[in-house]
Amino acid sequence: MRYEFRICGPVPENAAATFPELDSVMLGRQTVFFGTVIDEAHLFGLLARFRMLGLLVTEMRPLPY
Repeated sequence: MRYEFRICGPVPENAAATFPELDSVMLGRQTVFFGTVIDEAHLFGLLARFRMLGLLVTEMRPLPY
């Protein structure tokens, strides 16, 4: 399933590189990561990485294929 994660503020390049399986783009004052999430374990792993880097996920949602 594809997901979108909206992060509050800009994300430094070195932090964004921690998510090679996701693409990212700046939209206004948010950084949006999006890509394929393989399963629930992968989803929780991504959320843990965001948290470990101190990135505030303001929205997360599945995307249509």
